[in-house]
Amino acid sequence: MKKGKYYLSIILIIFIGYAGYSQSNEEPEALGLPGDDLNLYAVLDVFQNSTTIEKFEESLNDENSKINNLDLDNDGKVDFIKVKTEKEGNNFMFILQVEPNKNDIQDVAVVFVNKDKNKNISVQIVGDENLYGKNYVVEPLDSKNTTTTINPGYTGTEKVVTTTVNVVTSPVVVYLYSPVYVPYYPPYYYGYYPHYFRPWAPLYFSVYYHNHYHYHNHYYRPPYYHYPSHYNNYYSRRSTSVIVVNNTRNGNYKRTYNGNNYRKPNIPTTRPSTTTNNRPSTRPTTPATRPTSPSTTRPTTRPTTPSTKPTSPSTTRPATRPISPSTRPTSPSTTRPVSPSARPENTRTSTHNSTTRQSSQRNK
Repeated sequence: MKKGKYYLSIILIIFIGYAGYSQSNEEPEALGLPGDDLNLYAVLDVFQNSTTIEKFEESLNDENSKINNLDLDNDGKVDFIKVKTEKEGNNFMFILQVEPNKNDIQDVAVVFVNKDKNKNISVQIVGDENLYGKNYVVEPLDSKNTTTTINPGYTGTEKVVTTTVNVVTSPVVVYLYSPVYVPYYPPYYYGYYPHYFRPWAPLYFSVYYHNHYHYHNHYYRPPYYHYPSHYNNYYSRRSTSVIVVNNTRNGNYKRTYNGNNYRKPNIPTTRPSTTTNNRPSTRPTTPATRPTSPSTTRPTTRPTTPSTKPTSPSTTRPATRPISPSTRPTSPSTTRPVSPSARPENTRTSTHNSTTRQSSQRNK
């Protein structure tokens, strides 16, 4: 009986340890820097599978690819990443840049593609230290392993196993070293972006991380640079943004991305303590009688109506009609005066005749 309990306890311990190990592998600690929101494992995978550098830039800024989650200007929208090309002999540098402001540029990462005299090609992506910290290097995994030193300038006897990256068959490498290669120089700048770019709101970091965790199976972080001189040459002239430095120092990015925590926010088992805005512990006592509102209450009895209604003198008709006179008053005569039977003599003529007669008598 005791042996059974002993073996059972051992099995439980092994199971718990395995579960803890798996969880720690699936949920590693975040960097706590803005680079947590641009997974360089995913960026390098998109780079290798792009047919041209312009296609690589378009894929980075495509919302459906869910690669870009950077919001360096902290305006609540994802920033556009442009890809700048530099070439020297058989060596390429592709610098990923974001412009948080009109006169401000921040390098996000740089992809090195190098071809040595033996025609061996290597690919590495290095994150800028403002976003990822120092020496954040990612490269593809390959089944071929060789034994070499960490640094070509190191003369010690200690050997480490590193990975020889064979990327000759990737579409972008085939394009870069083909006769049809054409250098790409992005024409975009702050406020002017390609037609396909529509800024979107960044995802919570726990969601963003789990969208790209599977890329960790194909890429890893080596402890060295393939060509340190190339990186040092780039580092001396890299572009940095004052806005990014200040936002990182003030912790603004942590507030934007939910604290840059890989785990989803924990749901509290108990309710948070109530504040002054919450309900009181006891209800307030109500008065025994409610106050009456005099303007809105109805009277208990209807008002009495008078037995007789007041008469409206102006609107009542007389009991009898007024007596009409027996005869109507005569209206003034409307007939014309009777004209005389004969016209009166012309008085002017008779007067003239009488005057003539009088004068004749005087002459006699």
